[in-house]
Amino acid sequence: MADLRSNFVGIKSPNPFWLASAPPTDKAYNVERAFKAGWGGVVWKTLGEEGPPVVNVNGPRYGAIWGADRRLLGLNNIELITDRDLQRNLQEIKMVKKNWPDRALVVSIMVPCEEDAWKAILPLVEETEADGIELNFGCPHGMSERGMGAAVGQVPEYVEMVVRWCKQYSRMPVITKLTPNITDVRKPARAAKNGGTDAVSLINTINSITSVNLDTFSPEPSIDGRGTHGGYCGPAVKPIALSMVSEIARDPETHGLAISGIGGVTTWRDAAEFLALGAGNVQVCTAAMTYGFKIVEEMISGLANWMDEKGHATIEDFSGRAVRNVTDWQFLNLNYITKAHIDQDLCIKCGRCHIACEDTSHQAISKEKDGKRHFEVMDNECVGCNLCVNVCPVEDCITMVALEPGSIDERTGRIVTEKYANWTTHPNNPMRKETVEPAE
Repeated sequence: MADLRSNFVGIKSPNPFWLASAPPTDKAYNVERAFKAGWGGVVWKTLGEEGPPVVNVNGPRYGAIWGADRRLLGLNNIELITDRDLQRNLQEIKMVKKNWPDRALVVSIMVPCEEDAWKAILPLVEETEADGIELNFGCPHGMSERGMGAAVGQVPEYVEMVVRWCKQYSRMPVITKLTPNITDVRKPARAAKNGGTDAVSLINTINSITSVNLDTFSPEPSIDGRGTHGGYCGPAVKPIALSMVSEIARDPETHGLAISGIGGVTTWRDAAEFLALGAGNVQVCTAAMTYGFKIVEEMISGLANWMDEKGHATIEDFSGRAVRNVTDWQFLNLNYITKAHIDQDLCIKCGRCHIACEDTSHQAISKEKDGKRHFEVMDNECVGCNLCVNVCPVEDCITMVALEPGSIDERTGRIVTEKYANWTTHPNNPMRKETVEPAE
Protein backbone atom coordinates (compact mmCIF):
# COMPACT_ATOMS: atom_id res chain seq x y z
CA MET A 1 0.00 0.00 0.00
CA ALA A 2 1.36 3.41 -1.01
CA ASP A 3 2.62 5.61 1.80
CA LEU A 4 1.19 9.13 1.32
CA ARG A 5 2.84 10.66 4.36
CA SER A 6 4.48 13.99 3.67
CA ASN A 7 7.41 15.79 5.26
CA PHE A 8 7.51 19.25 3.72
CA VAL A 9 10.43 21.32 5.07
CA GLY A 10 10.02 19.50 8.37
CA ILE A 11 6.24 19.97 8.47
CA LYS A 12 4.67 16.53 8.69
CA SER A 13 1.20 15.55 7.51
CA PRO A 14 -0.53 12.22 6.81
CA ASN A 15 -0.92 13.10 3.13
CA PRO A 16 0.23 15.85 0.73
CA PHE A 17 -3.21 17.45 0.37
CA TRP A 18 -3.47 20.81 2.15
CA LEU A 19 -6.21 23.40 1.99
CA ALA A 20 -4.90 26.72 0.73
CA SER A 21 -5.25 30.00 2.57
CA ALA A 22 -8.78 31.08 1.64
CA PRO A 23 -12.38 31.16 2.96
CA PRO A 24 -12.34 27.38 3.72
CA THR A 25 -9.61 27.97 6.32
CA ASP A 26 -10.92 31.14 7.96
CA LYS A 27 -12.00 29.68 11.28
CA ALA A 28 -11.70 26.68 13.60
CA TYR A 29 -15.11 25.32 12.58
CA ASN A 30 -14.05 24.96 8.95
CA VAL A 31 -10.56 23.67 9.67
CA GLU A 32 -11.69 20.98 12.09
CA ARG A 33 -14.32 19.79 9.62
CA ALA A 34 -11.58 19.63 7.00
CA PHE A 35 -9.34 17.56 9.23
CA LYS A 36 -12.19 15.19 10.01
CA ALA A 37 -12.73 14.76 6.27
CA GLY A 38 -9.08 13.73 5.86
CA TRP A 39 -7.11 16.77 4.75
CA GLY A 40 -3.44 16.47 5.64
CA GLY A 41 -2.97 20.14 6.43
CA VAL A 42 -4.27 23.66 6.06
CA VAL A 43 -2.87 27.12 5.54
CA TRP A 44 -4.98 29.35 7.79
CA LYS A 45 -6.57 32.27 6.00
CA THR A 46 -4.27 35.27 5.92
CA LEU A 47 -3.91 37.22 9.15
CA GLY A 48 -3.32 40.95 9.25
CA GLU A 49 -1.72 43.13 11.91
CA GLU A 50 -3.18 43.94 15.32
CA GLY A 51 -5.94 46.55 15.31
CA PRO A 52 -9.22 47.01 13.46
CA PRO A 53 -9.68 44.07 11.04
CA VAL A 54 -9.96 44.65 7.31
CA VAL A 55 -13.43 45.28 5.92
CA ASN A 56 -14.83 43.01 3.22
CA VAL A 57 -17.72 43.86 0.90
CA ASN A 58 -21.19 42.76 2.00
CA GLY A 59 -22.34 41.71 -1.44
CA PRO A 60 -21.24 39.20 -4.09
CA ARG A 61 -17.56 38.24 -3.82
CA TYR A 62 -17.20 35.76 -6.67
CA GLY A 63 -17.36 35.79 -10.43
CA ALA A 64 -17.27 32.53 -12.39
CA ILE A 65 -16.42 30.88 -15.68
CA TRP A 66 -18.33 27.69 -16.55
CA GLY A 67 -17.96 24.97 -19.13
CA ALA A 68 -20.80 23.99 -21.46
CA ASP A 69 -22.22 21.65 -18.81
CA ARG A 70 -22.07 24.41 -16.15
CA ARG A 71 -19.05 22.77 -14.59
CA LEU A 72 -17.10 25.43 -12.74
CA LEU A 73 -13.83 26.14 -14.52
CA GLY A 74 -12.69 29.24 -12.71
CA LEU A 75 -13.56 31.58 -9.86
CA ASN A 76 -12.74 35.24 -9.56
CA ASN A 77 -12.83 36.55 -6.00
CA ILE A 78 -12.68 40.06 -4.58
CA GLU A 79 -12.52 38.98 -0.94
CA LEU A 80 -9.67 40.29 1.20
CA ILE A 81 -7.75 38.68 4.07
CA THR A 82 -9.55 37.57 7.23
CA ASP A 83 -11.99 40.13 8.57
CA ARG A 84 -11.99 38.50 11.99
CA ASP A 85 -10.09 39.84 15.00
CA LEU A 86 -6.42 38.80 15.12
CA GLN A 87 -6.54 37.54 18.71
CA ARG A 88 -9.58 35.39 18.03
CA ASN A 89 -7.81 33.82 15.06
CA LEU A 90 -4.71 33.15 17.12
CA GLN A 91 -6.73 31.52 19.90
CA GLU A 92 -8.47 29.23 17.44
CA ILE A 93 -5.20 28.32 15.70
CA LYS A 94 -3.69 27.29 19.02
CA MET A 95 -6.75 25.23 19.92
CA VAL A 96 -6.92 23.45 16.57
CA LYS A 97 -3.22 22.60 16.60
CA LYS A 98 -3.55 21.16 20.09
CA ASN A 99 -6.53 19.04 19.03
CA TRP A 100 -4.93 17.86 15.77
CA PRO A 101 -1.18 17.48 16.42
CA ASP A 102 -0.67 15.11 13.48
CA ARG A 103 -1.95 17.62 10.89
CA ALA A 104 0.01 20.42 9.29
CA LEU A 105 -1.15 23.87 10.32
CA VAL A 106 0.57 26.77 8.60
CA VAL A 107 -0.46 30.39 9.12
CA SER A 108 -0.62 32.85 6.24
CA ILE A 109 0.45 36.39 7.11
CA MET A 110 0.20 39.76 5.37
CA VAL A 111 1.22 42.98 7.13
CA PRO A 112 2.72 46.26 5.86
CA CYS A 113 6.15 46.03 4.33
CA GLU A 114 7.81 47.41 7.44
CA GLU A 115 10.20 45.56 9.74
CA ASP A 116 8.36 46.50 12.93
CA ALA A 117 5.05 45.17 11.58
CA TRP A 118 6.57 41.74 10.87
CA LYS A 119 8.57 41.76 14.08
CA ALA A 120 5.34 42.35 16.04
CA ILE A 121 3.16 39.62 14.53
CA LEU A 122 5.66 36.78 14.24
CA PRO A 123 5.94 36.05 18.01
CA LEU A 124 2.15 36.06 18.26
CA VAL A 125 1.86 33.39 15.58
CA GLU A 126 4.77 31.41 16.98
CA GLU A 127 3.05 31.23 20.37
CA THR A 128 0.20 29.25 18.81
CA GLU A 129 2.68 26.41 18.09
CA ALA A 130 1.69 26.44 14.44
CA ASP A 131 3.99 24.44 12.17
CA GLY A 132 5.06 27.29 9.92
CA ILE A 133 4.14 30.54 8.23
CA GLU A 134 3.27 31.41 4.66
CA LEU A 135 4.04 34.93 3.47
CA ASN A 136 1.20 36.18 1.29
CA PHE A 137 2.98 38.03 -1.51
CA GLY A 138 0.35 37.16 -4.08
CA CYS A 139 -3.05 38.76 -3.46
CA PRO A 140 -3.70 40.93 -6.56
CA HIS A 141 -6.62 43.02 -5.32
CA GLY A 142 -7.57 45.23 -2.43
CA MET A 143 -4.51 44.60 -0.32
CA SER A 144 -2.07 45.22 -3.18
CA GLU A 145 -3.44 48.74 -3.50
CA ARG A 146 -2.34 49.19 0.11
CA GLY A 147 1.23 48.18 -0.61
CA MET A 148 0.91 44.53 0.41
CA GLY A 149 0.27 41.21 -1.33
CA ALA A 150 1.27 41.29 -5.00
CA ALA A 151 2.69 44.79 -4.58
CA VAL A 152 5.47 43.13 -2.55
CA GLY A 153 5.64 39.92 -4.58
CA GLN A 154 6.32 41.84 -7.78
CA VAL A 155 9.48 43.40 -6.35
CA PRO A 156 12.18 40.77 -5.73
CA GLU A 157 14.12 43.09 -3.43
CA TYR A 158 11.09 43.44 -1.16
CA VAL A 159 10.54 39.68 -1.18
CA GLU A 160 14.10 39.01 -0.07
CA MET A 161 13.94 41.74 2.59
CA VAL A 162 10.75 40.47 4.24
CA VAL A 163 11.89 36.85 4.13
CA ARG A 164 15.06 37.86 5.95
CA TRP A 165 13.00 39.58 8.66
CA CYS A 166 10.87 36.46 9.11
CA LYS A 167 13.88 34.16 9.36
CA GLN A 168 15.47 36.57 11.83
CA TYR A 169 12.48 36.97 14.14
CA SER A 170 10.91 33.50 14.01
CA ARG A 171 11.87 29.84 14.52
CA MET A 172 9.11 28.65 12.19
CA PRO A 173 9.69 27.35 8.66
CA VAL A 174 8.94 30.09 6.13
CA ILE A 175 6.97 29.40 2.94
CA THR A 176 6.92 32.32 0.50
CA LYS A 177 3.76 32.49 -1.60
CA LEU A 178 4.49 33.92 -5.03
CA THR A 179 2.33 35.99 -7.36
CA PRO A 180 1.78 34.85 -10.95
CA ASN A 181 1.18 38.47 -11.94
CA ILE A 182 4.77 38.97 -12.98
CA THR A 183 6.84 38.54 -16.13
CA ASP A 184 9.35 36.04 -14.74
CA VAL A 185 8.36 34.09 -11.62
CA ARG A 186 11.93 32.87 -11.19
CA LYS A 187 13.10 36.28 -10.02
CA PRO A 188 11.00 36.51 -6.84
CA ALA A 189 11.69 32.81 -6.22
CA ARG A 190 15.43 33.47 -6.37
CA ALA A 191 14.99 36.46 -4.08
CA ALA A 192 13.05 34.37 -1.57
CA LYS A 193 15.78 31.73 -1.60
CA ASN A 194 18.46 34.38 -1.13
CA GLY A 195 16.48 35.68 1.85
CA GLY A 196 16.56 32.22 3.42
CA THR A 197 13.05 30.95 2.74
CA ASP A 198 12.48 27.28 3.42
CA ALA A 199 10.05 26.90 0.53
CA VAL A 200 7.91 28.73 -2.00
CA SER A 201 4.25 28.15 -2.80
CA LEU A 202 2.60 29.04 -6.10
CA ILE A 203 0.60 30.19 -7.78
CA ASN A 204 -1.54 32.73 -6.01
CA THR A 205 -4.53 34.07 -7.92
CA ILE A 206 -4.28 35.72 -11.33
CA ASN A 207 -5.47 39.31 -11.72
CA SER A 208 -8.69 39.21 -13.72
CA ILE A 209 -12.18 40.34 -14.61
CA THR A 210 -14.18 37.24 -15.51
CA SER A 211 -17.16 38.83 -17.21
CA VAL A 212 -19.23 41.96 -17.82
CA ASN A 213 -22.99 42.09 -17.31
CA LEU A 214 -24.32 43.35 -20.65
CA ASP A 215 -27.54 44.66 -19.11
CA THR A 216 -25.93 46.78 -16.39
CA PHE A 217 -22.48 47.07 -18.01
CA SER A 218 -20.86 46.25 -14.69
CA PRO A 219 -18.04 43.73 -14.19
CA GLU A 220 -19.07 40.64 -12.25
CA PRO A 221 -19.34 40.28 -9.33
CA SER A 222 -21.22 43.56 -9.19
CA ILE A 223 -21.43 45.65 -6.04
CA ASP A 224 -24.19 48.25 -6.38
CA GLY A 225 -23.62 48.51 -10.12
CA ARG A 226 -19.82 48.57 -10.10
CA GLY A 227 -17.11 45.91 -10.18
CA THR A 228 -13.36 45.55 -9.85
CA HIS A 229 -10.51 43.25 -10.75
CA GLY A 230 -10.04 40.21 -8.55
CA GLY A 231 -8.06 37.00 -8.17
CA TYR A 232 -8.73 34.16 -10.64
CA CYS A 233 -8.33 30.53 -9.57
CA GLY A 234 -9.67 27.05 -10.31
CA PRO A 235 -9.08 24.38 -12.98
CA ALA A 236 -8.56 27.01 -15.69
CA VAL A 237 -5.33 28.28 -14.09
CA LYS A 238 -3.69 24.87 -13.70
CA PRO A 239 -1.63 25.06 -16.95
CA ILE A 240 -0.16 28.40 -15.87
CA ALA A 241 0.61 27.05 -12.41
CA LEU A 242 2.29 23.90 -13.76
CA SER A 243 4.50 25.97 -16.03
CA MET A 244 5.59 28.30 -13.24
CA VAL A 245 6.28 25.43 -10.86
CA SER A 246 8.43 23.77 -13.51
CA GLU A 247 10.36 26.99 -14.14
CA ILE A 248 11.40 27.19 -10.50
CA ALA A 249 12.12 23.46 -10.27
CA ARG A 250 14.53 23.51 -13.22
CA ASP A 251 16.12 26.91 -12.66
CA PRO A 252 19.76 26.30 -11.58
CA GLU A 253 19.46 29.12 -9.03
CA THR A 254 16.40 27.63 -7.30
CA HIS A 255 16.85 23.94 -8.08
CA GLY A 256 16.17 21.93 -4.93
CA LEU A 257 14.05 24.63 -3.30
CA ALA A 258 10.94 23.07 -1.75
CA ILE A 259 7.74 23.93 -3.66
CA SER A 260 4.10 23.76 -2.57
CA GLY A 261 2.02 23.51 -5.74
CA ILE A 262 -1.19 25.54 -6.03
CA GLY A 263 -3.55 26.22 -8.90
CA GLY A 264 -6.55 24.23 -10.07
CA VAL A 265 -5.88 20.97 -8.22
CA THR A 266 -9.21 19.15 -8.45
CA THR A 267 -8.29 15.46 -8.81
CA TRP A 268 -5.54 13.10 -7.70
CA ARG A 269 -4.15 13.30 -11.23
CA ASP A 270 -3.76 17.07 -10.97
CA ALA A 271 -1.85 16.58 -7.73
CA ALA A 272 0.39 13.89 -9.26
CA GLU A 273 1.27 16.24 -12.11
CA PHE A 274 2.33 19.00 -9.71
CA LEU A 275 4.37 16.50 -7.70
CA ALA A 276 6.02 15.14 -10.85
CA LEU A 277 7.05 18.68 -11.79
CA GLY A 278 8.84 19.22 -8.51
CA ALA A 279 6.22 20.12 -5.90
CA GLY A 280 6.52 18.48 -2.48
CA ASN A 281 2.82 18.84 -1.73
CA VAL A 282 -0.26 20.59 -3.12
CA GLN A 283 -2.73 23.13 -1.84
CA VAL A 284 -6.41 23.14 -2.82
CA CYS A 285 -9.11 25.80 -2.64
CA THR A 286 -11.61 26.00 -5.53
CA ALA A 287 -12.26 22.25 -5.62
CA ALA A 288 -13.18 22.27 -1.93
CA MET A 289 -15.40 25.32 -2.42
CA THR A 290 -17.12 23.59 -5.35
CA TYR A 291 -17.51 20.04 -4.05
CA GLY A 292 -16.98 20.25 -0.29
CA PHE A 293 -14.27 18.91 2.00
CA LYS A 294 -14.96 15.24 1.28
CA ILE A 295 -13.43 15.56 -2.18
CA VAL A 296 -10.12 14.83 -0.47
CA GLU A 297 -11.21 11.22 -0.03
CA GLU A 298 -11.13 10.72 -3.81
CA MET A 299 -7.80 12.53 -4.03
CA ILE A 300 -6.25 10.28 -1.39
CA SER A 301 -7.60 7.00 -2.76
CA GLY A 302 -6.90 7.95 -6.37
CA LEU A 303 -3.30 8.91 -5.72
CA ALA A 304 -2.69 5.81 -3.58
CA ASN A 305 -4.18 3.48 -6.21
CA TRP A 306 -2.11 5.05 -8.99
CA MET A 307 1.06 4.80 -6.92
CA ASP A 308 0.37 1.14 -6.18
CA GLU A 309 -0.27 0.48 -9.87
CA LYS A 310 2.97 2.17 -10.90
CA GLY A 311 5.06 0.74 -8.08
CA HIS A 312 5.72 4.01 -6.27
CA ALA A 313 5.98 3.27 -2.56
CA THR A 314 6.30 6.90 -1.46
CA ILE A 315 5.73 10.34 -2.97
CA GLU A 316 9.49 10.83 -3.14
CA ASP A 317 9.65 7.97 -5.67
CA PHE A 318 8.16 10.12 -8.42
CA SER A 319 8.38 13.69 -7.11
CA GLY A 320 10.28 15.80 -9.63
CA ARG A 321 10.54 12.99 -12.20
CA ALA A 322 9.11 15.17 -14.99
CA VAL A 323 11.44 18.12 -14.42
CA ARG A 324 14.25 16.64 -16.52
CA ASN A 325 11.87 16.34 -19.45
CA VAL A 326 10.96 20.04 -19.46
CA THR A 327 13.23 21.93 -21.87
CA ASP A 328 13.35 25.06 -24.01
CA TRP A 329 11.79 25.01 -27.49
CA GLN A 330 15.17 25.27 -29.18
CA PHE A 331 16.18 21.85 -27.81
CA LEU A 332 13.14 19.90 -29.07
CA ASN A 333 13.98 17.10 -31.51
CA LEU A 334 13.14 18.33 -35.02
CA ASN A 335 13.71 14.82 -36.42
CA TYR A 336 10.81 13.36 -34.41
CA ILE A 337 7.95 13.06 -36.92
CA THR A 338 4.37 11.95 -36.26
CA LYS A 339 1.18 11.55 -38.27
CA ALA A 340 -2.41 11.46 -37.07
CA HIS A 341 -4.32 8.19 -37.42
CA ILE A 342 -8.11 7.81 -37.24
CA ASP A 343 -9.54 4.57 -35.84
CA GLN A 344 -12.46 3.92 -38.19
CA ASP A 345 -14.13 1.58 -35.71
CA LEU A 346 -14.33 4.38 -33.13
CA CYS A 347 -15.09 7.24 -35.53
CA ILE A 348 -18.66 8.58 -35.20
CA LYS A 349 -18.42 10.58 -38.45
CA CYS A 350 -19.04 13.91 -36.73
CA GLY A 351 -16.50 15.68 -38.94
CA ARG A 352 -15.03 17.94 -36.29
CA CYS A 353 -11.50 16.84 -37.16
CA HIS A 354 -12.04 17.69 -40.84
CA ILE A 355 -13.56 21.08 -40.10
CA ALA A 356 -10.76 22.06 -37.73
CA CYS A 357 -8.04 20.88 -40.08
CA GLU A 358 -9.65 22.28 -43.24
CA ASP A 359 -10.47 25.72 -41.85
CA THR A 360 -7.65 26.39 -39.42
CA SER A 361 -4.81 23.97 -39.99
CA HIS A 362 -3.27 22.02 -42.90
CA GLN A 363 -6.11 20.56 -45.00
CA ALA A 364 -4.86 17.08 -44.22
CA ILE A 365 -8.13 15.19 -43.58
CA SER A 366 -10.38 14.01 -46.40
CA LYS A 367 -14.13 13.72 -45.78
CA GLU A 368 -15.38 11.27 -48.39
CA LYS A 369 -14.61 7.81 -49.73
CA ASP A 370 -16.55 5.98 -52.43
CA GLY A 371 -19.25 8.64 -52.20
CA LYS A 372 -19.76 8.08 -48.48
CA ARG A 373 -18.94 10.21 -45.43
CA HIS A 374 -15.51 9.01 -44.36
CA PHE A 375 -12.64 10.82 -42.65
CA GLU A 376 -9.06 9.85 -43.38
CA VAL A 377 -5.70 11.53 -42.71
CA MET A 378 -3.64 12.38 -45.77
CA ASP A 379 -0.05 11.69 -44.72
CA ASN A 380 1.32 13.83 -47.55
CA GLU A 381 -0.27 16.90 -45.95
CA CYS A 382 -0.24 16.07 -42.22
CA VAL A 383 2.35 18.01 -40.19
CA GLY A 384 1.56 16.07 -36.99
CA CYS A 385 0.15 19.09 -35.13
CA ASN A 386 -2.48 16.94 -33.27
CA LEU A 387 -5.24 19.58 -33.43
CA CYS A 388 -7.57 16.84 -34.64
CA VAL A 389 -6.81 14.77 -31.53
CA ASN A 390 -7.81 17.64 -29.30
CA VAL A 391 -11.10 18.48 -31.02
CA CYS A 392 -12.27 14.88 -31.45
CA PRO A 393 -15.09 14.08 -28.98
CA VAL A 394 -14.20 10.35 -28.86
CA GLU A 395 -11.27 9.42 -26.64
CA ASP A 396 -8.46 7.58 -28.47
CA CYS A 397 -10.30 7.71 -31.79
CA ILE A 398 -7.47 9.80 -33.22
CA THR A 399 -3.92 9.10 -32.11
CA MET A 400 -0.49 10.36 -33.10
CA VAL A 401 1.83 7.72 -34.56
CA ALA A 402 5.58 8.30 -34.76
CA LEU A 403 7.24 7.39 -38.07
CA GLU A 404 9.91 4.73 -37.80
CA PRO A 405 13.50 5.61 -38.71
CA GLY A 406 14.13 4.62 -42.32
CA SER A 407 10.57 5.31 -43.45
CA ILE A 408 9.70 8.20 -45.74
CA ASP A 409 7.76 11.26 -44.65
CA GLU A 410 5.28 11.61 -47.51
CA ARG A 411 4.90 15.34 -46.83
CA THR A 412 8.57 16.19 -47.34
CA GLY A 413 9.79 13.15 -49.23
CA ARG A 414 12.67 12.80 -46.76
CA ILE A 415 13.82 9.66 -45.00
CA VAL A 416 13.13 9.70 -41.28
CA THR A 417 16.30 9.49 -39.22
CA GLU A 418 16.80 8.51 -35.61
CA LYS A 419 19.50 11.16 -35.26
CA TYR A 420 18.63 13.92 -32.80
CA ALA A 421 18.68 17.47 -34.16
CA ASN A 422 17.34 20.77 -32.90
CA TRP A 423 17.03 24.42 -33.81
CA THR A 424 20.47 25.34 -32.48
CA THR A 425 22.09 23.49 -35.41
CA HIS A 426 19.35 23.86 -38.04
CA PRO A 427 20.59 25.32 -41.35
CA ASN A 428 17.77 27.89 -41.30
CA ASN A 429 19.03 29.27 -37.98
CA PRO A 430 21.32 32.27 -38.63
CA MET A 431 22.77 31.80 -35.12
CA ARG A 432 23.25 28.04 -35.34
CA LYS A 433 25.92 26.40 -33.23
CA GLU A 434 28.24 23.53 -33.95
CA THR A 435 27.33 21.63 -30.78
CA VAL A 436 24.02 20.03 -29.89
CA GLU A 437 22.50 19.56 -26.43
CA PRO A 438 22.08 15.84 -25.65
CA ALA A 439 18.56 14.50 -26.03
CA GLU A 440 18.54 13.44 -22.34
